[in-house]
Amino acid sequence: MVGTIVHQLTKNTTIEQIQEAGLDAYYTDHGVDVYPQAAAGFPFTASVLACKGDQIANLQEDLAAEQKARATYEKLIDLCRDNPDVLDPLRYLREREVVHFQRFGEALRKVQDKLTEKKYYMNEKCN
Repeated sequence: MVGTIVHQLTKNTTIEQIQEAGLDAYYTDHGVDVYPQAAAGFPFTASVLACKGDQIANLQEDLAAEQKARATYEKLIDLCRDNPDVLDPLRYLREREVVHFQRFGEALRKVQDKLTEKKYYMNEKCN
């Protein structure tokens, strides 16, 4: 959704506007298409996906990712205070991250509860 917002904001820009905004290097590589990268210009890589093969570790990573996304949306909202067409979707996305965080928290509690349950094993005598 953020990519769509960026595309909508830049689709009718002139070369002069792109240069004035300091986006000429980006434009040279990507035009006005959206290329997933960090604000500092580092491209997205799969190395940001932290999967460990452990339910608790993975859920902790999910919780952290939701908080990082929420914080990013809040910073974007701070940068776009004048544009309600941009603010409304960003606020929606921020709210969605809060809900995801809550759901992952619930899942983590359920996994931890399940792991701490007493386990009972029944053995039938074989004759």
